Amino acid sequence: MKTYEQSRLLKNLPEQFFASLVTKVNRYIEKGYDVINLGQGNPDQPTPSNIIQSLQVAAEQPKNHKYSPFRGYPHLKEAISQFYKREYKVDLDPETEVAILFGGKAGLVEIPLCLLNPGETVMVPDPGYPDYLSGIALAQAETVMMPLREENSFLPNYNDIEETDLERAKLMFLNYPNNPTGAIATREFFAETVSLSKQHDICVVHDFAYGAIGFDGKKPISFLQVEGAKDIGVEIYTLSKTFNMAGWRVAFAVGNSSVISAINLYQDHLYVSLFGAIQEAAYTALTEAQESVKRMNELYEKRRNVLIKGLNEIGWEVNAPDGSFFAWLKVPDGFTSQEFSDYLLETVHIAMAPGSGFGKFGEGYVRVGLLTEEERLQEAVERLSTLPIFK
Repeated sequence: MKTYEQSRLLKNLPEQFFASLVTKVNRYIEKGYDVINLGQGNPDQPTPSNIIQSLQVAAEQPKNHKYSPFRGYPHLKEAISQFYKREYKVDLDPETEVAILFGGKAGLVEIPLCLLNPGETVMVPDPGYPDYLSGIALAQAETVMMPLREENSFLPNYNDIEETDLERAKLMFLNYPNNPTGAIATREFFAETVSLSKQHDICVVHDFAYGAIGFDGKKPISFLQVEGAKDIGVEIYTLSKTFNMAGWRVAFAVGNSSVISAINLYQDHLYVSLFGAIQEAAYTALTEAQESVKRMNELYEKRRNVLIKGLNEIGWEVNAPDGSFFAWLKVPDGFTSQEFSDYLLETVHIAMAPGSGFGKFGEGYVRVGLLTEEERLQEAVERLSTLPIFK
């Protein structure tokens, strides 16, 4: 069979970090090892039953067997506006300031293609979600990395960025609560970001994937809650984490109307429409009682406490995350991130994501997902306690 060469565009894509991590873990599982996989970000809880039932009812309705409107049902966009008003006191025009997305990742990858020309510059957090780089590569754009350092609470220090880089930048990605560090942004930081954006004409894209997950009584704030934010940027919110709907592939972008218009235009050409029954389920998730969200948040906080307490007790000094369902742990002396991750997988069959996979400034850390039962997290601590480095 003839083999056709891939385009230069595909060849320039970064390696899919999570795919390679899954492959490595699966090799150990296939050998019969009981692997405690803390390396991925796949929610382990079921979707709430009222959302599932909404899908079931909607799937039987003939109107949902046809193409739905290209840009989504108006009542879903209205529900998104009401959700933001209720949760964050942010006013949105459902027609011009809301775009339905085919998953949060799709939106994050699409935006550089919507707003940038080849050679233009994007500011990207380091460490950060690896797939930001995918959209930038497809747009043939360039990057300026913004270091997220522990001494600055894993917020970028704009004073450290070269003035020439700020002048070149057209787009900036931010993400709080943060993947991978678990940090939460302050209102003051977001206000500083708005000021910087206005000064240098930079469009801000805030990835709010973990917006529902904050610990110790701290509710994460929306970027759009800060005065002027809607003028200069958008926020991407996914139902994957808030409602355990990762496999459903439904999200939305909200904010600046010109960016929303660009996203809608791009998606008009790329997709037809999101399955109507999924839209009805999303409507149910956003408009009905939010008790399941509260219970989910409490579950992750309990898991966080079990893990962090246990690790500190065995001598691994680590800090607790403020939000997201990840913990960001310093690697013990004598290891790189990759070496330590490989060591754990090989010796005690625990998978953690090496921080170096999230960027240069992720070196020296591993990311751990709080996405398994407390008993398995306790077992992971027990396995780790047998290692000579913790004795």
